[in-house]
Amino acid sequence: MRRLFSRAVLAALLLVPAAALLTGCGPGVAAQQTASAAPAPELKWEELIPKSWDPTKRYRNISLEALRDNDPRAIQMLDEMRAVWDNAPVNVALDDKPAKLAGFVVPLDSTQDGIREFLLVPYFGACIHTPPPPANQIVHVIAATTVKDLHAMDTVYVSGTLKAARYSSVDMGVSGYEIKSAAVERFVAKQPQ
Repeated sequence: MRRLFSRAVLAALLLVPAAALLTGCGPGVAAQQTASAAPAPELKWEELIPKSWDPTKRYRNISLEALRDNDPRAIQMLDEMRAVWDNAPVNVALDDKPAKLAGFVVPLDSTQDGIREFLLVPYFGACIHTPPPPANQIVHVIAATTVKDLHAMDTVYVSGTLKAARYSSVDMGVSGYEIKSAAVERFVAKQPQ
């Protein structure tokens, strides 16, 4: 039987590369745009990570299988990993640039009329079912208008000016970027031709 800690840490360490693989996996035709914005270049999630940042480097020589959930070393390592991820550096070359990014919605507000503020994350379940990704893989989004019928883990494109800015949600994680007055487009699956 595998230990919970080992699976959780291993899963967390593999999420960044998994996010890179998932970037091209979303459906692609926009059905609804809630705000207009100038055309922006589409970014891939791995572009938000500085090339020199390697959060896994310090854990490569550690045998995770040898650690039990209640082992003080395991608890300390998990706390250290979370601190490293919450303080993950951003790609400063993208600061204040127009951008378009595909991802999954983690609502921060929700009303009868819809959602206006949310976190955009690179893979399904991030911040809700799994540990939050590093801060440089979370974008705090404030839509230009409330988006109707938007729910947790819906897939969307978000466009606007990408800024390096920290936002901390007690329950959901720390973001390293933000897009205010964002245009939000829903995905509609491409039909085979």
